[in-house]
Amino acid sequence: MTQVVSALYDTYDAAVSAVRALEDAGIPYSEISIVSNNVDNRYAPDQRTRTAEDAEKGAGVGAAVGGIGGLLTGLGLMAIPGVGPVVAAGWLIATAAGAATGAILGGVAGGLVGALTKEGVPERDAQFYAEGVRRGGTLVSVRVDDVRAPTARDILQQYKAVDPTVRGAAYRESGWTSFDENAPAYTADQIAAERARYPRSGG
Repeated sequence: MTQVVSALYDTYDAAVSAVRALEDAGIPYSEISIVSNNVDNRYAPDQRTRTAEDAEKGAGVGAAVGGIGGLLTGLGLMAIPGVGPVVAAGWLIATAAGAATGAILGGVAGGLVGALTKEGVPERDAQFYAEGVRRGGTLVSVRVDDVRAPTARDILQQYKAVDPTVRGAAYRESGWTSFDENAPAYTADQIAAERARYPRSGG
């Protein structure tokens, strides 16, 4: 049986390290996804991973990053309502966006939550992950069978993933209840403030 194991990271570097480790562990790159907030255009050239190389084929989203190199070379650049600009690759964004292609895709936000829940992720967790990306985070999700799930979970945790229980409680204390695709995307300044609010998790 296939299940989805996900982790949210405060830093893009931590997420990239997790993706590399998943690939090195032999998890097929077609089963790995990454969705990263890019409201502040912070991502500089980095090293490619096989997940990025598969973006055009696996995600069904055309490479739209222009001159950005490294990991982001193959990632799709798109706008998610309620989140704003993101870079993304893999099955999750393909499921969320359907067969759409091109640089800017509308209606992906609800699809992001829906894509996770469709694969068995609890609604509460899916809402949290979408909100985490909205607030500047990077989500890594991997589809694995039951045998490999513990390995994938251990790898994701090795790179200082955000604790959903603790962070979710912090979100709720500030009045958050669920992800709202109609909410305004965070500005670069708001994301900077959000990142400063929590200890940096990796990278």
